[in-house]
Amino acid sequence: QVQLVESGGGLVQAGGSLRLSCAASGRTFSSNAMGWFRQAPGKEREFVARITWSGGRTYYADSVKGRFTISRDNAKNTVYLQMNSLKPEDTAVYYCAAARGPQGSSMSSGYDYWGQGTQVTVSS
Repeated sequence: QVQLVESGGGLVQAGGSLRLSCAASGRTFSSNAMGWFRQAPGKEREFVARITWSGGRTYYADSVKGRFTISRDNAKNTVYLQMNSLKPEDTAVYYCAAARGPQGSSMSSGYDYWGQGTQVTVSS
């Protein structure tokens, strides 16, 4: 059974940092791009960041560019999202996802496997 399990969410003050992890099990995703998405209450799920299969290229939503960093460790089948300079508008449930191919997409439809999500709350 394929599982993606996120961890590292929590409550942090504005300006603080959090590091999310997403551990995959059941199969290896070293040939797949990985992505992070988020969904705030009353809003649609939105793209946050993605990383290609080798980690050679990364892409970010404009709203997080310069503050968030996505990385991966294929040996551990794990992807990370380092979030710095957090803002109240970053409050959401964060989901990691495994893409259908090696390059990935900013569209959620391009991902086949999803984690259960981890809550990130940024207080002002």
